[in-house]
Amino acid sequence: MSDNPAFSKQARSASAEAALMPPVNVFEDTAGITLYADLPGVPKDKLNLQLEADTLTIEGELSLDTPEGMEATHAEIGLPRYRRVFTLSKELDSEKVSAELRNGVLKLRIPKAEHAQPRRIEVKVA
Repeated sequence: MSDNPAFSKQARSASAEAALMPPVNVFEDTAGITLYADLPGVPKDKLNLQLEADTLTIEGELSLDTPEGMEATHAEIGLPRYRRVFTLSKELDSEKVSAELRNGVLKLRIPKAEHAQPRRIEVKVA
């Protein structure tokens, strides 16, 4: 799995707006990978996960409402969107991705394809 900083022509045209890159942690075990992405302020209905061929796209919109009658005097979050694109390894089974959003953290589990998982070979005695 690798970050894809150069967006394809299609992705660029579909999303010309600037976006924050959410920080991620990726862990691998013998059965697959688990990706954690920090998406604070993104509700489930504003989260979009898309998998096309070997490209995984994570997009989300922040819900940052300014209380009525107030205005921001200091704002460090200037972009209301997150976007991150990854290229998945051929060893991963993109048909079996599972996703969970809890407390602003997205957890994606992507198992390895059956052909890429370690297996034990039985030795026969002749």
